[in-house]
Amino acid sequence: MKTIGMLGGMSWESTASYYRALNEGVKARLGGLHSAKLCLVSVDFAEIEALQRTGDWDSAGTLLAEAARQVERGGADFLLICTNTMHKVVAAIEAPLSIPLIHIADATALRLKADGVTRVGLLGTRFTMAEDFYKGRLEERFGIEVLVPDTPTQERLSSIIYDELCLGVIEDASRRVYLEAIAELARRGAQGVILGCTEIALLVQQPHTDTQLYDTTALHAHAAIEEALAE
Repeated sequence: MKTIGMLGGMSWESTASYYRALNEGVKARLGGLHSAKLCLVSVDFAEIEALQRTGDWDSAGTLLAEAARQVERGGADFLLICTNTMHKVVAAIEAPLSIPLIHIADATALRLKADGVTRVGLLGTRFTMAEDFYKGRLEERFGIEVLVPDTPTQERLSSIIYDELCLGVIEDASRRVYLEAIAELARRGAQGVILGCTEIALLVQQPHTDTQLYDTTALHAHAAIEEALAE
């Protein structure tokens, strides 16, 4: 079994979901007392959020690149960046590494393609929804059309992530906001909706809606397990 490298802490709430998904997935595949071989470096999210807020993405990339090198030095065979938003600086993180990286958008796109999805909705932080680093990758590399909510809805969804979910706060009213956004994307023709922030699945799960949801945390973890257990 290969050792899975995890660059986490963004937020620790969702990194805990990754840790559980990876270990449960390996146990399901191998049985008995098996668990995942992991090397985790967890950063202080307050430092990252401050750099996001001021638009200092270069410094964020430098900070995370050093953390990724720590993961590699710890013995990881490949790397997961355990967040969607910070894939914005994936080039900076990946540049100094000699181990491969599994991109969260690629893991998601492969499932979408397998399901025959050609038009998908995307929810996440305002950076992920408004900018091109994530939806552009889906469109250009995989030919999947991406729909996002309008700007005021993006701001509301993003504030729920930072002000509630990253703090472990789960509110029914906020779930209703997300479910309405999902319903609107479906009305616009989305065949499914990507939960494109690793915290969203703490709030919204498949039983809450008839629209097909794609949980990026679960899909990223599945891709990692496949790589870890590959011959």
